[in-house]
Amino acid sequence: MTLAMLSSALVWPRSLRAEKVIDLEWDDLLPEGETTIPRALRGLIEHDGPDLSSQQPPSSGARTDWNGRTVRLQGFIVPIDFEGTAVTAFILVPFVGACIHVPPPPANQLVFVTTEEPYDSKGPYSPVNVTGILGVSAISTHVAQIGYALSAEEIEPFRG
Repeated sequence: MTLAMLSSALVWPRSLRAEKVIDLEWDDLLPEGETTIPRALRGLIEHDGPDLSSQQPPSSGARTDWNGRTVRLQGFIVPIDFEGTAVTAFILVPFVGACIHVPPPPANQLVFVTTEEPYDSKGPYSPVNVTGILGVSAISTHVAQIGYALSAEEIEPFRG
C-alpha cells in the first residue's frame, strides 16, 4: 500500500472522532499474556552494528478494542516521509534505537503515524506524545512490519 493511499485511509471525519482521549502504554497494544522486551535489556542492544530489520520477531496479534478510539501514546520517531524538513509519516517506536540497526520490535509494538500538519521533529528518535485515531493495520515498510496505524491530530515533544 502506498503512503498516499494509507494516509487517505487513515483520515477519519471529525464528527466520528471520540471526545475522550485514552492514554495508552505500549503494553496496552499487546494481546493478553504477551510481554515486551524488558527495559533493562533495551540499553544493551548493539545499535552500531549491521541492519537487522529482517530479524523482526513475529507478532502474536494486535488488540482491536482501541480501533477508532482517540488515544495518546508516547514514543520515538523513526521518519518515513517528509515535507521539506518536517515529517508527514513516521513509525512510532517504544524505545530509542528500535527499527534501524537492531531487530525491530514485533509489529504489535509499532505504530505507523500520518499527519496532515507536518511535524518539525528534532531529528530521528525524537521523543513525542502523539494523539489521534488508532486502528489495527497490517503495514509493510522497508524498515519493519507494523501492526497499528494512527492518524495524528496532535504531535508534541515529550516532556517527562
